[in-house]
Amino acid sequence: MAYFFLGLVVEDMRSTMDESHSSSDPDQSAPKKSSAAATASASSLKADVLEEIFLNVPVCQVICVCQLVCHQWKEVTDSESLWRKMCRREGYPICSFSKKQDWKLFYFLSKQKRNLFKNPNGEEGLNGWKILRNGGDQWVAGGIRRPHPGEAVKTNFATSFEMCTKSQLIELEKEGYSPSLMDYAQPDIKISDWYAPRWDCGCEYSISVALLDAKQKVIQSFTPDTVFFDQWNDQEWNQMIHVFRDYGPGVRYIRFRHGGKDTQYWAGWYGIRVTDSSVEICPAVDT
Repeated sequence: MAYFFLGLVVEDMRSTMDESHSSSDPDQSAPKKSSAAATASASSLKADVLEEIFLNVPVCQVICVCQLVCHQWKEVTDSESLWRKMCRREGYPICSFSKKQDWKLFYFLSKQKRNLFKNPNGEEGLNGWKILRNGGDQWVAGGIRRPHPGEAVKTNFATSFEMCTKSQLIELEKEGYSPSLMDYAQPDIKISDWYAPRWDCGCEYSISVALLDAKQKVIQSFTPDTVFFDQWNDQEWNQMIHVFRDYGPGVRYIRFRHGGKDTQYWAGWYGIRVTDSSVEICPAVDT
């Protein structure tokens, strides 16, 4: 395919030159103008063709190899046009693009976007979580009592009759987000947590998320009021969402804590249920 596109360039240049030589205009300046136009046309076409070629090359090769070939190739590999096409081809929501960042950054943040939590649903028991408080009959992981909006979610964590809280600490550099990227781009940090009560028992739910620096000191935090549920409720799933923006340089860790308990002090696991927790690093979007 690459040779096919390069062939188009050669054919276009040859056609333009033939038209220039066959001109019968005695004015000697005409061929010069035609030649200049041909050069400009060829240069413009070559950039377009290079874009098409790069769109068919693995992204790692575009960055690590193609942009080192020459000045022109580097210009194309850095162009907004190329990365906008990359985003469109891979289905990233370019309508949400923020002018705060370039298209290349938008592409790579979109491509790398994923849930940074380990074991968010309790499918692996309590693995990956640090238990901070384990009151009553302690934390337990098991099947959900009511269908979750996400059809793939079949398990959750349940709390007991005294406070149960657990946490995860995410080190961003280990997850592929370098200090320079976090400081320069300051991408959105989106947190989400799903929680639900039992229908026959009152309970409470709490969450606290903090952005930390290299010494794990708080830069910015989100700690909403505790949510209380009365006895005899609809046991529907609820979602807590928060997006950190404009948090400044220095963010190196994300600390996530959540939990709760029942309010009837019943033995067993009648407290709040939590599942499908997520932390995602996202391209900044216009709001």
